Amino acid sequence: MMALTVLIITFFLPKQPRFRYEFQKGRIWLNKDLISPFSFAILKTSPQVNTDKKDALENVLPIYRYDRDLFNNVEEAYSNEFDVKWRGNTFPEEGKEFTKATSLRLLKSIYDKGIVATNPKHQKGKNFYDISLLDNNISTTVSTQDVFTVQSALDYFNNTFTSVNLKEKEVVMNLVEDHLQPNIVFDEKLTAIVQDNTINSLSTTRGMVQKGEVIIAKNNVIDDEAYQKLQSFKETYEAQTKTIGDSKLVYLGQILLVAFVLSLQMVFLYMFRKDIFADNRQLSLLLLVITTMLLALTWSIKLNLPSVYYIPFCIVPIIIRILFDTRLALYLHLLVILIAGFFVPNSFEFVFYETTAGMVAIYSIRNLIKREQLLLSAMFILSAYFICFLGIALLREGSFQEIEWINFVPFVISVLLSLLAYPLIYAFERVFGITSDVALIELTNTNNKLLRELAFKAPGTFQHSLQVANLAEAAIFKIGGNSLLVRAGALYHDIGKIENPQYFIENQNTSLSPHDKLPYEQSAQIIIKHVHKGIEITRKHQLPESVIDFIRTHHGNTRVDFFYQSFLKNSPEKFVDENIFRYPGPIPFSKETGVLMLADSVEAASRSIKNPDAQNINDLVERIINYKLEQNQLDNCDLTLKDLETIKLIFKTMLMSIYHVRIDYLQNV
Repeated sequence: MMALTVLIITFFLPKQPRFRYEFQKGRIWLNKDLISPFSFAILKTSPQVNTDKKDALENVLPIYRYDRDLFNNVEEAYSNEFDVKWRGNTFPEEGKEFTKATSLRLLKSIYDKGIVATNPKHQKGKNFYDISLLDNNISTTVSTQDVFTVQSALDYFNNTFTSVNLKEKEVVMNLVEDHLQPNIVFDEKLTAIVQDNTINSLSTTRGMVQKGEVIIAKNNVIDDEAYQKLQSFKETYEAQTKTIGDSKLVYLGQILLVAFVLSLQMVFLYMFRKDIFADNRQLSLLLLVITTMLLALTWSIKLNLPSVYYIPFCIVPIIIRILFDTRLALYLHLLVILIAGFFVPNSFEFVFYETTAGMVAIYSIRNLIKREQLLLSAMFILSAYFICFLGIALLREGSFQEIEWINFVPFVISVLLSLLAYPLIYAFERVFGITSDVALIELTNTNNKLLRELAFKAPGTFQHSLQVANLAEAAIFKIGGNSLLVRAGALYHDIGKIENPQYFIENQNTSLSPHDKLPYEQSAQIIIKHVHKGIEITRKHQLPESVIDFIRTHHGNTRVDFFYQSFLKNSPEKFVDENIFRYPGPIPFSKETGVLMLADSVEAASRSIKNPDAQNINDLVERIINYKLEQNQLDNCDLTLKDLETIKLIFKTMLMSIYHVRIDYLQNV
């Protein structure tokens, strides 16, 4: 799995040598004098390029086309309509041709000069503006003042055309107004082409640095000019090494680095989290998270995203912290950031941002038991990013006015994307069989379908499970452990008693027991069977294996002593197979399972105390726990003698409280 992860990550990473220097504007150049190994052009800054583009576009005049053929169509339509109007108004025929010819000559002179369709976008608040007039593929610069608009053409015709008969003039004016159309029209497509060509022809450089020239000397401040030279040198270097550098050797270097970092993770797991190291599902989850984040980084580089900070790197520590623990979350996050640092600009700055934000994410989500904690964590992460952003900006610029606040937007989007951790946690739980605190809280809800069934079919067992949960949770909280896991395990540890609840004493309402009519061997098997049945039921309801472990181990491999001793007493002549009376095990293998075994035995035994006073409870707890030790039931769980003494004290105190035992303080004094 590790080898496959290394190959997948390195296969997609950029295959080009990395520029060896890190630099920031306003900082001191602490490296040796940097001498240019080749000549290169100094690139303009983005603001300079944008200014040049803006100036160039302002100098490009909008292009208008002169349509000389338009008048031919207008002339024909005007003539036909003139004849109809003239006859309709019963004007004398002798003046018709003269009036038509005069008006057409005047109309042609207007069209020859040109009628422009003005554009408010080009006017920019002015009455007139210059245009590039294209006539028969010859371009000339004219002002809209030198040609007609539709309104000025109409006014000109009205002032120029004379007629004795005012009615005739009115008819002619109406006809002219209907047939005045712009023949100088804006060519948007051609203008856009010219603008694009102008922008593309702009130079993006300003000056040269010659081979052998000092780019920056040691201990010099990286001012604007030096920064632009360094940035230009870096881009030219990386562009050249794409063709000059050996991509196979670059790939080998990536494999060595990624493999080494992942090996460190494996060593960490082997030394400190052997449970994860031995579990292929959990191990594959960790490798999947690492691979996914680094592939997301590669994707952002290939798509040329404006900023790598759009990627929600803090989603890694959030998910790992909730599913595993704080130490592993921090360690894994650092590994991802260290690998990513090789492929992002300003590596130190990137590592600083993501490391501090990741630490805040881990601290702020120590235990996810409420949904709003994820939102609070997002706010804390955003605050961490803002503090780092503001500090670095002030360190560079030394002024609030020079800070480009728009550059903080990627951090906001990254934090919002980190909220995807919540559905991802659920998906990982289902796919990889990992139990988070959120899942345990859902399981410990007594309105859960399975627990409601237990309360209905075996109310005595349900009450016993609640008491065991309280005892075990209090003890594990005191000695250190997963109290939520213990509570879930305690509530389900006797779930197998649902099948035959009447065979268990806590569910019997009469003095008659169904065991009275059964052989001791059969009774023992019925009691033991609740373990197997419990495993079967919980797996059917898809409970986590970490909870099922409590069902398997809560009796360890102890004997059902009541029926075993009864068999020996009543059938001394018969051979006894002790395995018939012994639980299958295994014995507890963690603090949590060990504490549950003790809490289960102590709570069950406490119900048989006829006179529950302080001394009897004290003796009972001591006897039960010492018996488990003698039976080697706690050999595989890491409970110390100090832990056991603490557990005893908690059990005694809580049982006295349950049975309302008054302590004789005077006697103790």
